[in-house]
Parts: sequence; C-alpha cells; structure tokens
Amino acid sequence: MTVITTTLHVAPDGAISIREELPAGDYTATITMTEIPRPRCSVLDLPVHHGPWDDSISLRREEMYGDDGR
Repeated sequence: MTVITTTLHVAPDGAISIREELPAGDYTATITMTEIPRPRCSVLDLPVHHGPWDDSISLRREEMYGDDGR
C-alpha cells in the first residue's frame, strides 16, 4: 500500500481535483477535513441608519408592496 498526502481542490459543483501523477484507475481515498470556517453574521454586522429619514423614503405598506398586498 502506498500513502499519498496531497492537497485537493473541491469545485462548487463538488468535483475534486488533485495534482498528483497517478496511474489511471479507481482508488479508495480518505479525506480528513480541517475546521470549516463558518460565516459570521451578527446583529452588529447589519447596516445601520443614524439620523432621521428624509422625505424621499416612503415606508408605507401600500408603496412597498403590490396592489394585492404582497
């Protein structure tokens, strides 16, 4: 048995590619994942408007939604 340690790339569609010269064929591989960074989102990250709203912004429901109220 030969052990190969390499870095691989996972594409957005899930395809995996490695840069090793291996003979053609099927292989069994074990993937060890390091900690996956999770997106951090908190209330503090949301945009904030300081000060009074100006007259160009209407927050009336009738103007924010269509005629059917949705």
